[in-house]
Amino acid sequence: MSPTLRAAVWMIGAIVSFSAMAVAGRMLASGLDTFEIMLYRSILGIAIVLSVATMAGTLGQIRTDSLGVHLVRNISHFAGQNLWFYAIAVIPLAQVFALEFTSPIWALFLAVVVLGERLTPVRLLAALAGFAGILIITQPWQASLGPGVIAAALAAIGFAGSAVFTRLLTRSTSITGILFWLVTMQSVFALICAGHDGDIALPGGAALPWLAVVSVGGLVAHFCLTKALTLAPAAVVVPIDFLRLPLVAVLGLWLYGETVDPVVYIGAAMIFAANYLNILFETRRKTA
Repeated sequence: MSPTLRAAVWMIGAIVSFSAMAVAGRMLASGLDTFEIMLYRSILGIAIVLSVATMAGTLGQIRTDSLGVHLVRNISHFAGQNLWFYAIAVIPLAQVFALEFTSPIWALFLAVVVLGERLTPVRLLAALAGFAGILIITQPWQASLGPGVIAAALAAIGFAGSAVFTRLLTRSTSITGILFWLVTMQSVFALICAGHDGDIALPGGAALPWLAVVSVGGLVAHFCLTKALTLAPAAVVVPIDFLRLPLVAVLGLWLYGETVDPVVYIGAAMIFAANYLNILFETRRKTA
């Protein structure tokens, strides 16, 4: 099997995992708030990361250096993930995913500030095209612009910040260390936010399988995505990732009777084109 085909198989795993995570998050929303979902997800995540690190012999890679960068990275991810869980509970899943795909666009700007990267004309064009796609999806001139849409858009910015600071951490920190501080710090954040009123709901027996899907699904999705990127260029992988949008639209229609405004697909196509343009240019520039 060719590396490209193997990358496609890994991306199918990522797409299924991300979609399952969205469905599980919505199933949990009726009994747990977003902070409680993040709390239990992070606790399960700690057990998973420590178990895998023990079996792989990488526990020694967990260090306390760069804690400040870990903190900023995890605050950004925690905010984005909570906003994402809120959004999937109140607006169509396809709309959430379409707005989530703007994350690479926001990362372009953050990389300039955090990593000192240049904002080239092509990157700027990609950012403007992506922003136009956001406007088409959200239609801020319409009275229907609500908190769910705003939350999904802000979640993409949170994920972009997380990605940029993760890139900064990879210069000196192992994946085991990044994942350990991810789940550990976010469990503390979630405990504080969920327990500020002295009332943390315990998950019922019916919620436990969905919590497992959220916890395992997130880790598996990112592992599959990373594995795919080691086998094929981003210009090949990213277009496959956009198959999440029609898949989750079908799931939304099948499970919840959601109908999606056609402008969502138009805006998503513009966002896809913007991402693909930037990745294609960067790939050609590096191989030139």
